Amino acid sequence: MAKLVDLCEKYFGSRNFYEVLKIQQNASEKEVKKAYHKLSLLVHPDRVDETTKEEATEKFKVLGFIHSILSDNDKRKIYDETGQYDEDSEEVVMKNWGDYWKTLFKPITVQDINKYEQEYKGSETEVKDLKRAYMDSKGDMDYILEAVPFTNCEEEPRLRDIIFKLIEAEEVPEYESFTKESKKKSDRRKRKVSEHPPLISTINPSTLSIHPPISTENPCSLDNCYQR
Repeated sequence: MAKLVDLCEKYFGSRNFYEVLKIQQNASEKEVKKAYHKLSLLVHPDRVDETTKEEATEKFKVLGFIHSILSDNDKRKIYDETGQYDEDSEEVVMKNWGDYWKTLFKPITVQDINKYEQEYKGSETEVKDLKRAYMDSKGDMDYILEAVPFTNCEEEPRLRDIIFKLIEAEEVPEYESFTKESKKKSDRRKRKVSEHPPLISTINPSTLSIHPPISTENPCSLDNCYQR
């Protein structure tokens, strides 16, 4: 099984837990929880199509693991001082991250997620995420649309406009893979999306744990994935 830091780097581009959550190392417990909440929404398995559900679920688990460390004073102190953490304990191995999520947050609806989506689009946070995805991929639009939350081919013209403004302002370099993307590559991306449109489905709690729980009698759907 891949180590947590390797999964962090694979899915979020950093091996540092604080950088994954996009917070400072001295962030308060409330700020840690808020960051986890926000990012969990953005990679929620119910928000993606079947072709990316597996990756979204892995990201969801990684975020839960990170929060379980940074929200525990003793574990966080050890991580801050040594960079070490325990990922082989029975508590971690048998953890069901869907159930873990439910103990932290109030019930949430599709409308709640849609509201956050509206607030996210056009925000400074979206621009920062877009800039990072552009830089990390050196202008690969396929990667950008996968990395930036709440994006799809219909959003592409708006996102391109933002990136061109960043280029003009010299905040990011100009990559030919972006400015001179071939029509063939663009058409292939649009065709892929049309063949696999986004859909809403039920999360199976067995997919949200490193090892499946003994019982799966209470599936975690979008309507009950949070708890107070």
